[in-house]
Amino acid sequence: MNIRPKTDADLKWVRSLLQGRWGSVEVVSRYHIHHADMLPGFIAIDNDQPAGLITYKLGNVDCEIVSLDSLDIGTGIGTALVKAVVDKARENNSKRIWLITTNDNIDAMKFYQKVGFSFVAIHRNAIIESRKLKPIIPEVGHDGIPIKDEIEFELILQ
Repeated sequence: MNIRPKTDADLKWVRSLLQGRWGSVEVVSRYHIHHADMLPGFIAIDNDQPAGLITYKLGNVDCEIVSLDSLDIGTGIGTALVKAVVDKARENNSKRIWLITTNDNIDAMKFYQKVGFSFVAIHRNAIIESRKLKPIIPEVGHDGIPIKDEIEFELILQ
């Protein structure tokens, strides 16, 4: 597997992946719409085919992971993509990396803890506001769990 920066040549694939996985190229976190297709990111290549995507937004002191998608769960793709963002954030002298997932995404909560992230906050009923920005966010998610809250994770960079 190879991890490389996302380029303009990847845009068609990136948009297709985001549309299929997120319902659109727009991702909402903390009341902000990100156009994830336009953000920097990394792509995992396995057997000469795209196998995963991570997008991120670098700030002055922190870095937000906006989206993460692995096309083959449990093979190390997600971990390798997160490591690429960690390395990029360190290059930028970022103090922390943070991200949002929803309360129904138990697999993401397990994954982020395994790769070193910690729970920071539960933003109760935040998805109600997010739906005002992105109405296609479903009411019910994984395993029939109502989607209501944003769960914030962070990784402090030393």
